[in-house]
Amino acid sequence: MSEFPEYVDVSYTDGEGESAADYPAIEDKIEKAIEVVATGLEEYENPAIMWTGGKDSTLTLYFVKEVAEQYGYDLPPAVFIDHYQHFDELLEFVDRWAEEWDLEVIFARNEDVGAYVEEHGLEPGDDIPVEELDENNRRHIREILEYEEDTFPFLLDTYVGNHLLKTVALNNTLEEHGIDGIISGIRWDEQEARAEETFFSPRHDPDIYPPHDRIQPILQFDEADVWDAFWYYVVPETVSEYPDDGYVPQDYDDLPNDLTHEDIPVSPKYFAGFRSLGSEISTEKSDEAPAWLQDLENTTERAGRAQDKEDLMERLRDLGYM
Repeated sequence: MSEFPEYVDVSYTDGEGESAADYPAIEDKIEKAIEVVATGLEEYENPAIMWTGGKDSTLTLYFVKEVAEQYGYDLPPAVFIDHYQHFDELLEFVDRWAEEWDLEVIFARNEDVGAYVEEHGLEPGDDIPVEELDENNRRHIREILEYEEDTFPFLLDTYVGNHLLKTVALNNTLEEHGIDGIISGIRWDEQEARAEETFFSPRHDPDIYPPHDRIQPILQFDEADVWDAFWYYVVPETVSEYPDDGYVPQDYDDLPNDLTHEDIPVSPKYFAGFRSLGSEISTEKSDEAPAWLQDLENTTERAGRAQDKEDLMERLRDLGYM
């Protein structure tokens, strides 16, 4: 495979054949994350951070921010995919911490779909006629997805909806802003479709997406590692009033030193029992306990999502999603 862009010198096999077991301690995982981020910021001319406001992408953003500050790199902008069906609390969280961290946020939207929804006052689940959309969206629906129905539901957690609202929105943004490397917070343990990913993953087929690379610093973390990183590293180093040696909240209101949820770079939805923050329409809390206190080893992280099918994730990944 020829390298693209030509000026990029990274190893696309870094991480091949590895698993989280190759990084046994949280310090090992963090060290590798910092190494990957530093290489990404050095090698790519126009990188960006994929930020959803969720735990994985916020941890990734934290590592990028720390490396940029330590080594004198510019902090790349964040790409936030606005699929029009977010929790209000998540949008508030993104606004709050983008301001706190002086972060430029690029909102990736499928504006053609969004304009039709707004013009016709649609609610999630209402049908959208395929022929009412622009040529690009119709091409994706008919030629790429090979979808033959006349309408599709305005829902994120469906094949057509997810592709148009996430993948097309993302690829349009990558092309518009000339992004050559997107730093994302996916993990090996999330889904089988991601288990073979490497730390630098090429996406060079121009028939599917604008050619770019995926930079993936936290592949080696599992769900419990992410929370350990937050409570013992990210939060103490971000919030001056937080105990330096860390503290793990035991319920929704359990924050030390009179801190509030607005002070903590962790979405309140996780405190409320959500483990995944996909869509307000189709995502439910997994338990009443905060996410990090739930049975992470024996239950599925995305169990609260309507969309939790490996074949769907594999197809979406092949079409350009994360």
